[in-house]
Amino acid sequence: MSKFALLFLMVFFGGVFFSLFINGSAAFILYQLVYFLNPDNRWWSAQIPGISYSFIASLLMLFALFVKYRFYTERSPWRDQPVFKWIILLLLMYYLMYVFALSPTMHHIFTFNFTKLIVIVFVAYKLLYSERVLNAALWAYILGATYIGYLATITGRNEFSRVEGIGLVDAPDANDTAAAIVPAVVFLMYFAWLGNKKVKILCVVCGAFLANGLVLINSRGSFLGVVGGAGIFLLYMLFSTYQRKGQRGMAVMIIVLGMSGGLYVADEQFWSRMQTLENLDDQETSGSSRVNFWLATFDMLEEHPMGMGVHGYNVLSTQFLTKEQVGPKGNRSVHSLWFQGLSEVGWIGIGIFFCLLISLFRISQKAKAWVLRNGSSESYFKLVALECALLSYLIPATFINRFRAEILYWIILLLMVGINVYFLQRRSGGEGSQIEKTSELAKSDIKERSTRWSQ
Repeated sequence: MSKFALLFLMVFFGGVFFSLFINGSAAFILYQLVYFLNPDNRWWSAQIPGISYSFIASLLMLFALFVKYRFYTERSPWRDQPVFKWIILLLLMYYLMYVFALSPTMHHIFTFNFTKLIVIVFVAYKLLYSERVLNAALWAYILGATYIGYLATITGRNEFSRVEGIGLVDAPDANDTAAAIVPAVVFLMYFAWLGNKKVKILCVVCGAFLANGLVLINSRGSFLGVVGGAGIFLLYMLFSTYQRKGQRGMAVMIIVLGMSGGLYVADEQFWSRMQTLENLDDQETSGSSRVNFWLATFDMLEEHPMGMGVHGYNVLSTQFLTKEQVGPKGNRSVHSLWFQGLSEVGWIGIGIFFCLLISLFRISQKAKAWVLRNGSSESYFKLVALECALLSYLIPATFINRFRAEILYWIILLLMVGINVYFLQRRSGGEGSQIEKTSELAKSDIKERSTRWSQ
């Protein structure tokens, strides 16, 4: 048996034991690791039992919630999160679309998968009830993304300058996989800043694999995602009114180390690929031809105002796109999270999704303002990091079909958990209410720093 197969079995059965006998929240951590390790599609899969590991992890999550439902509900009630109502409405739209779906079979398959994902999100929100568990989930994400970076490193590019065979269950394409690991870059920056020396060293190691993986995959959208999400987080560190000791110095160090590491691993093929972003006149080379696919969605909606359901755009693509645009496959997907949602669930569905994001960022703004009033700049920057991670995924997802992606709803989930742990719980005096006991000295110190910066 290979070392990877043995390691996976140790992690999996260790996670099962931990979930059953120590802390049920570990079931979601296990679910994350299984997702990234993707044992069914790795080279070492033949050496492990052929069972559905993700299904077992899902059952463990449900079992953990059932056994201690009252405990988790007291700390993470669904009713306190307005985002959940929009998630439910979005799911109901997919069931309504059974009436209008142009590809009923495909719509049924993916609506069922989307339903399972939403159930996972609801259950995981209950299980991730504390700051410690939230940090564990973030580290599980980082380590899973690091494994993908490691896979890209040992696999390398093929003769077509692509990295194949490292995809995830719902993201087999290399671009989809690259987008999935981008948010881990923002999480690493946060922990590299506020972690101890051992954590900082671990962040450097993980960051090296992530950077090399992203360079090898050569995804332009993911490059923009790193620049957007990580860049905004660094701007917060540099220019935020609320400063911790050594904050700007650490931001400068992260910039220097990040740029040095990026320049070291970036090769000529990577820079050639990124330079195509400037050549918008050449639509095929730059990828700007996707705008034509997006615009075709509006023409389709004139005939199908309620949307076309899952795979409906593909069905109609030959009628609204030229033969050159459709290509040899005989159909074309829309290549955008936003237009994918618009084509599948129409104006109403995409409107619900926008309301979901607006609701999420509104309550996140309230949470950030509240933790600052109560003297916790560390919690404030954790919420900022979660927001930037979501943005870093939305940017590359703008160019690929990721409207129902697991990672998208995981990041939304993690931000909701952060809002619950640092705001909703503490405001009501629940789990983690120690922030209410923050000393006046700490509060005055932050106020003094804010005054000094404003002057």
